[in-house]
Amino acid sequence: MEINPYAAPQAEVLQATTEDEQIRREYLNTEATIKSVGILYYLGTVALTAIGVIALTRDDPHKNEYDLLLGMLLIVMGIGMGIAAFGLRRLQNWARPLTILLSSVAVIIGLVNQSWGVVIHVYILAQVLGKRGKFVMTPEYHRVIAATPHVKRKTSVVMKVLLAVLLIILIGVIAANKLNR
Repeated sequence: MEINPYAAPQAEVLQATTEDEQIRREYLNTEATIKSVGILYYLGTVALTAIGVIALTRDDPHKNEYDLLLGMLLIVMGIGMGIAAFGLRRLQNWARPLTILLSSVAVIIGLVNQSWGVVIHVYILAQVLGKRGKFVMTPEYHRVIAATPHVKRKTSVVMKVLLAVLLIILIGVIAANKLNR
């Protein structure tokens, strides 16, 4: 057998992974999901607070005390979602009970209104109440994050393409809606 001087080396390269790296890789998807819920809650904060302010300040002769109560309730829920979002984005354990409360209320409201939002909030509850979600929001996992800053979650090319297509469709729907007015 001839030796090719231009061939790539045939040595095996072993990468040593620490226990913290293994833990971080195991829980990385749960971590990303909970942080994504934080972003979703920030969007909910803006929407609920804006709708609450509009309900309180609109000039309507038929406005009654129920409209005022609804407006204040929406603002309070919006502020609560903002606080929960802040904690979720930082994986703080104190955000779990608030998230559970807000998502439970959203599930009840969604069941009454027969809304698809129920599915999203049930998923949020499953993530936050689950064993993985509990662990990701502990001081022990914060220590793992601090010990493994180089471990990052990689988004696949397929997901990036799907997100781009979804964004293009959304922009198209908004543009078509504006043109039809």
